Amino acid sequence: MPPRSSSAQILIAEDDKKQAELIRRSLAVEGFQTLVTHDGRSALDLARQRQPQLAILDIMMPNMDGLDVCRAIRYEMDIPIIFVTARSTEEDQLLGLDLGADDYLTKPYSPRVLVAKVRTVLRRSGIVATQQADAFTMGTIDVNLRSHKVTKNGETVDVTAKEFAVLAALAAERGKVFNRRQLMDAAFGNDYYGLDRTIDVHVANVRKKLEDDPTNPTFLKTVYGVGYRLAEEGEQ
Repeated sequence: MPPRSSSAQILIAEDDKKQAELIRRSLAVEGFQTLVTHDGRSALDLARQRQPQLAILDIMMPNMDGLDVCRAIRYEMDIPIIFVTARSTEEDQLLGLDLGADDYLTKPYSPRVLVAKVRTVLRRSGIVATQQADAFTMGTIDVNLRSHKVTKNGETVDVTAKEFAVLAALAAERGKVFNRRQLMDAAFGNDYYGLDRTIDVHVANVRKKLEDDPTNPTFLKTVYGVGYRLAEEGEQ
């Protein structure tokens, strides 16, 4: 069994990129770290390299289908597996469960139901999954992770989806220092191919919108030579 983690890392293997991004965002908002890929062979490679705490596998993927990925994972390691698939017959579900899957969700499905199943499977497997607060406050700034709403002094602040994703990723492990690549992976998924410096632009924009003095930030801190972190509660 992989080591316990206060912020479980989830492997998402889904060939539909829009669906994969929806899953990633739903999990990121709840404080989970994610690894995203769109084919079976890469999924197995990632599982071997990164040892995630749980794998979400589509069945119908290129290069290697989810059933074969499940077989290989079960042979090599002991991590929970949830299938998400359009194959909804009782025979398909029984085959997936017989191969060692811990749960099986058919499409279409609610992302909230999937997140609930992830928590249930992690809890049942004895892996700690941190319950992230729905909202957090930084001085006069309030951020609601469920509604994606940001306010300052009671006034709504217009942030882009990527800017909010940066905030949510930092808030998931408040106080942790992320280098640029780690923050990009946490906010946008590890299949995002922007330049590392792209994250600097998003951080600068968040500071302009939220900090009283963006040149001397109170909340979104720079750790020189390393990266960025979100100030912990009560930190001045």
